[in-house]
Amino acid sequence: MPSQRKSKRRGQPYRPLDMQRLTSVPRVVTRAGREYHVQRLTGGGAQKSYVCPGCGHAVEAHTPHIVAWPLSAPFGVDTGVEARRHWHTYCWESGTTGGF
Repeated sequence: MPSQRKSKRRGQPYRPLDMQRLTSVPRVVTRAGREYHVQRLTGGGAQKSYVCPGCGHAVEAHTPHIVAWPLSAPFGVDTGVEARRHWHTYCWESGTTGGF
């Protein structure tokens, strides 16, 4: 059975979707002589917990945090996105890269 609620947007002009606002584009950061893609996540999309490589404690689901991965993998093996690590923002910004 169709919903009886009326749309609030009906009759308003079309507004294109702002993809820049929806996605956080990874930026490149150099740390300890290596380059990393770094992306800040708001936590709204995180559905599970991760272990922070900086401190070894859990990065809980729905918590804002950092996702980082090497721009180029060591030893010439390109692992790309599979090398992503989820960090507490504080742990990443404190400068340790023990998880890589």
